[in-house]
Amino acid sequence: MGKIVVSMAMLCAPQMVQVVIKVIKMKQAIRTALTLVTASTALLMFAPASHAAADAEAAKALARQNKCLNCHSVDKDKDGPSYKSVAAKYKGKATAETRLIEHITSGEKAKFPDGHEEEHKIVKTTPPKDMAQVKNLVQWILEQ
Repeated sequence: MGKIVVSMAMLCAPQMVQVVIKVIKMKQAIRTALTLVTASTALLMFAPASHAAADAEAAKALARQNKCLNCHSVDKDKDGPSYKSVAAKYKGKATAETRLIEHITSGEKAKFPDGHEEEHKIVKTTPPKDMAQVKNLVQWILEQ
């Protein structure tokens, strides 16, 4: 009877070794996956809210095309606030992007330094109503 148990154990040993090897490989794969998930989470936590940097040249071109720079500049107030002061006003506010998109696409009233109000010019894009271009412009303004 003792020889039968030893023989069974010997027959099963190669299969047991294969199972152990598979378990070890699975543990290594799980560790690798967890490391990747942890690293990805860390990157997302420290990534800026705007996700990706704005295409500055495209944003400037859209601002020039819509004559935004007649009333605004990057660093000096004109009839409208500078883009740096707009960025400072909305810094850290979760609704900043949504609020500015609404402002430049709705024609809502804008207040001027002398106290009068006018409808803000609606930003036009080519093709019409291209929200990706509008969003890029707003992201660029908020990056100032």
